[in-house]
Amino acid sequence: MLVTNNLSLKVGDENHLVDISVEFKRGGLYTILGRTLAGKTTLLKSIAGLITPDSGNITLDGEDYSSQPVWHRNVAMVYQQFINYPHLTVHDNIAFPLKKQRLPKAEIEQRVSTAIGQVGLKGFESRKIQELSGGQQQRVALARSLAKASEILLLDEPLVNLDYKLREQLREELKGLITQEFNAQGIVIYSSTDPLEAMQLGGELIVMDEGRVLQQGSAKYVFEHPATTRVAEITNDPSMNLWQARKVTKRLAIDDGIDLTVPKHLSKLEQGACTVGFRANDVTIDQAGLNFEVELSEVSGSETILHLVRDQTRMIARVEGVLDVGIGDRLPVSIAEAKLYAFSSDGNLLTSPYAEKS
Repeated sequence: MLVTNNLSLKVGDENHLVDISVEFKRGGLYTILGRTLAGKTTLLKSIAGLITPDSGNITLDGEDYSSQPVWHRNVAMVYQQFINYPHLTVHDNIAFPLKKQRLPKAEIEQRVSTAIGQVGLKGFESRKIQELSGGQQQRVALARSLAKASEILLLDEPLVNLDYKLREQLREELKGLITQEFNAQGIVIYSSTDPLEAMQLGGELIVMDEGRVLQQGSAKYVFEHPATTRVAEITNDPSMNLWQARKVTKRLAIDDGIDLTVPKHLSKLEQGACTVGFRANDVTIDQAGLNFEVELSEVSGSETILHLVRDQTRMIARVEGVLDVGIGDRLPVSIAEAKLYAFSSDGNLLTSPYAEKS
């Protein structure tokens, strides 16, 4: 087990890590989800030995890991940039760290051949890096890490610089590699800014923001039970809609003439102020609903993302199909009240629509 104990790092006035204490069990897949500057890369580099925190320590199987120099740590890291050796072939790029370890030639060839097959680059062994596409270059970087057979594999947003279609393809392939090919005794830690990517990878999810861990649990549990409004925002794209409300008997009163019926799972919610949350895909166009004005309309594949406003109240809706709407158009919409979340005034989760299913 890899354990970080109260890791903290401050650069100038900025906190990069704040008391990070996380356990990574062998055989586990962990995804660190957070927006830019959340501290994800800093945490990975601390584990790799590339950064030394101001305080705290790291242990591996109960033994001190913090004092080990980077070249003694059995770690492989894949970065978001394509870090390859441009003057070397695909084969030699993958073999390079193995030669530095002075492994027997036969073992090097076996490891390189296996890794090339795993990432789908058979037949490209003699190609130079400049002759490869972006996706193929990232496969080379991944193969080099797999060939090292390290006990800890760190992937720092490895697909972020690829186009959407290729990113989707490699994400599925990468998940297969991680779950099927990686040593069952190894630890895989993957960082991402994309909530969808984090959910598709599954495993254990660690949500970070401004150098702090906000929540940890299975990807499914964190998605269904975000501990705070901040977690709810980070784990949804678009961010979860959050409205200030007051529970008055059997209704939730929002500003600007909006009233929602209190659903069954919120029936025990105390009277008074709270924050209600709902996801963009829990909004539907409904002729019996309330009119909102379109501030922005974005087509995303077979869906349309709508930015809507009613007086001072705003929300984002994701609806199926390509809608022909313009700025200033009015649309009647309804919210799925059975999918409402309730948070306290200070942002902590009170009730989830999945609470009874947990």
